[in-house]
Amino acid sequence: METLHKDAATLINRSIAANLPQEAVRNALKDRAFADSLYLVAIGKAAWTMAQAAQEALGDAVKAGFVITKYGHAEKPIPGLEIIEAGHPLSDENTILGTGKAVALARKLGKGDELLLLISGGGSALFEKPLEGITLDDIVAVNNQLLASGADIVEVNMIRKRLSAVKAGRFAQLCAPAKVFTVVLSDVLGDRLDSIASGPAAPDLSTAEDALAVVNKYKLVLNDRIRRYLTQETPKALDNVESVITGSVRTLCQSAAENARALGYTPYVLCSDMNCEARDAGKLIGAIARQIRQGNSGFKPPCALIFGGETVVHLKGAGKGGRNQELALAAAEGIADMEGVLVFSVGSDGTDGPTDAAGGIVDGSTVRRLREKGLTIPAILDNNDAYHGLEAVGGLIKTGPTGTNVNDIAVILHR
Repeated sequence: METLHKDAATLINRSIAANLPQEAVRNALKDRAFADSLYLVAIGKAAWTMAQAAQEALGDAVKAGFVITKYGHAEKPIPGLEIIEAGHPLSDENTILGTGKAVALARKLGKGDELLLLISGGGSALFEKPLEGITLDDIVAVNNQLLASGADIVEVNMIRKRLSAVKAGRFAQLCAPAKVFTVVLSDVLGDRLDSIASGPAAPDLSTAEDALAVVNKYKLVLNDRIRRYLTQETPKALDNVESVITGSVRTLCQSAAENARALGYTPYVLCSDMNCEARDAGKLIGAIARQIRQGNSGFKPPCALIFGGETVVHLKGAGKGGRNQELALAAAEGIADMEGVLVFSVGSDGTDGPTDAAGGIVDGSTVRRLREKGLTIPAILDNNDAYHGLEAVGGLIKTGPTGTNVNDIAVILHR
């Protein structure tokens, strides 16, 4: 089992490393001619890494700019750029401060100027300026409801963008007539530009009718001011923007497959768009693992089954955890007492929910060791307390901030 855990750690580290944005950003900027008057704004959990790569590639060509990222995600100063760390997954006063500076820059841009906009996951919370009559408290309250409801990221951003002066293409509008070149690291299934960071420089593909359907689906409680904005349409066309997507969960899954093969496993990418309740995904993955061990599937060990995407969690308890931790813990019951098999689930950004863990890892001994401590998986999951459950048996994965953000990956390893 020790070898299996070592392989899992190697697979996690190598797959994430293969999806760091430095090389992708450099490739996106290579051989591209920019205006003499070039500015930069980077937003998201990978903003520092992307901005650092851009600064190294462009140097003095960038006149000034701002990097807005999550607390603890900026490694050091970047010459010529101001760094603002702010709240995630919920916006805070630093979010408003940093976004205000970016907006002030955008409004000063004129014909002949150009803005390099670097976007990564987490930008929805980290880049925010409420519309007139909407407060930050309003937005936090709505986000709290959405995060607890189990809504997927596209649905969440469908609501967020309609309350914002910088989402749904509105930031690009503020930059006009200046050109905007966006380099995007996707954390959204299907790589929808209008949903990644809520699309600050992308025409909105959703409608007011779609947004109201989300409100009704999850029975959101909203005040009249918010409801009025949800009925207003967002920009549907932008003529000053060019966008390039540099990475996504599909590339993460492919990297995992290549690294698994190098470790001696036959890899199978079963999906890259997993989008369901985390514990349901975990139960299914655990069941698949058991079928393989029992010889009731077409997969023969040694093998690695790879699942990419972004699950959701309905918050019912008062515990601590994240979607990857819930998925891993839910999978543990399916592989209880089995030798030569483990399951892990990890967020590529190194942060799973509001915790310092990137995800969780379980094997055939997890259920037994929990039981010895008087803990059961159903009780832990009912309280949404996967963090403390996994912590009790050494099942937390901690990578620290990775500098990238391309969704999550879950893997069954069979020896």
